[in-house]
Amino acid sequence: MVIDISDGADLPVSGSVETLTQLPALSPAAVVESPASKPGVDSYFPLNLMSAFPEDLEVSDYCVDLLHVFGLRYVTHANCLVLSARPVKVCQNCFSSYGALLDIYTNISEQVGPGNVSCRDSLLRSDRLMVVYLLHSNLNDIWTESGCENCVAKDLQSLTNDTLNFLTALNQSLTCFEKYQPGNHSELCKACKVTYRGLNELYSRMGKDHLCIDIEDAMNVTRRLWSKNFNCSFPQEETVPVIAVSSFMLFLPIIFYLSSFLHSEQKKRKLIHPKRAKSNTSLMNIQDKFS
Repeated sequence: MVIDISDGADLPVSGSVETLTQLPALSPAAVVESPASKPGVDSYFPLNLMSAFPEDLEVSDYCVDLLHVFGLRYVTHANCLVLSARPVKVCQNCFSSYGALLDIYTNISEQVGPGNVSCRDSLLRSDRLMVVYLLHSNLNDIWTESGCENCVAKDLQSLTNDTLNFLTALNQSLTCFEKYQPGNHSELCKACKVTYRGLNELYSRMGKDHLCIDIEDAMNVTRRLWSKNFNCSFPQEETVPVIAVSSFMLFLPIIFYLSSFLHSEQKKRKLIHPKRAKSNTSLMNIQDKFS
C-alpha cells in the first residue's frame, strides 16, 4: 500500500488500513524533535536526487556509455568462464568474449572520444578502489594463468592450427571410446589403440609453448579414461624396445669408464717398456768402459 502525502512524495507502508487505524495516536508532548534529526521537506526524496556534483567533476556522457558497455561485456565473459569451468574449455569457448572485453577496456584506458574526452582518469583512477581496473585485472589474470595465449591467435579471432589439430585428434579418440564403450573393453583397447597413440604423440610434440589449460585438462581426462576406466595399456612387445634403450643408457657410463680404464692401463705399459730398454743400454755402456 502507498500513502500519498501532502507534498507529493509517495511512501511505502507495510500493513493494511485497518492496522493503521488501530495504532494509538501519540500526543504532542510524547514527540520530541531535535534540530539535528528534524527532517526537511526534501528528505523524503532519495539521497542521489538531493544534490549534484559540479559539472567539471561529473563523468561525461561518453564515458558513461563506455562504462555501460564494459559492464555488459564483463558479465558476458564472466558467465562464459563459469559455464566453461568443467570440463575446462575457457580458452576455446571464451576467447571471443575476452577479445570484446579487451577492446572496450582499451577504449577506456587509451582512446580519446569526441571533443578530446579521455575516460582513463575518470573511470580508472578517480578513487582508491579503482573498480573498473580491478575487474579487468582479475579476468586478465584468469586468461594468463590459463595459458590461453598459447591456444588462441594473437588477434583473438580464432584458435591456433596446433590447437585445432589436437582437438581433431581428441575427437577421434573420444568418438572411438564412445563407439566401443558399451561392449567389451578389451575390444575398445584394440580398436582405439592407433587413434589414442596418435593423440599422445601429438601432445608430446606440442611442448609447453603450445599448451593451454584446455589441452592439458583434456589430455589428463583422456588418459584417465584409457588407463583407469577402460583398463587399457599398450601391448608388452611395444615396450621391449623402450626397455632395451633404457637399459643401454643405464649401462653406458659403466662401459665408458671401463673402456677408459683399460685404455689407460695399456698406454701405461707402453710408456714403461722404453724406459727399461734405455736403462739396460746404459748399463751395458758402463760395463764396456770398465772392461
